[in-house]
Amino acid sequence: MHEVSLIENVIALVEDQRRTESFARVRVIRLQVGALGHAQPDCLRFCFDAVARGTIAEGATLEIDMIAGQGHCPACRRIVALEERLAACPLCANPEVHIIVGDELRLAELEVD
Repeated sequence: MHEVSLIENVIALVEDQRRTESFARVRVIRLQVGALGHAQPDCLRFCFDAVARGTIAEGATLEIDMIAGQGHCPACRRIVALEERLAACPLCANPEVHIIVGDELRLAELEVD
């Protein structure tokens, strides 16, 4: 389950931020997760409490905002909505749509004390 290492990396980013900003506690960690990415929100939530134990993130709430997939179709030169990574263009059926949004996992916001 690679979500464990993803959460470990997120917590490492939070720890780095703490060293820079000197906050005492994290209340909320908000992630942006692309719908076309490989990270499963339910798995991220499942791993969070166990990985956060004993860190600055222990007791924090993990919030996940899903980012819809979009791609650029070079054949019809349009930006199209994508629901799957390898989906064909819904307008012209071209199989070579390039993902432009929806593949990310980003630490978007921290609420701290």
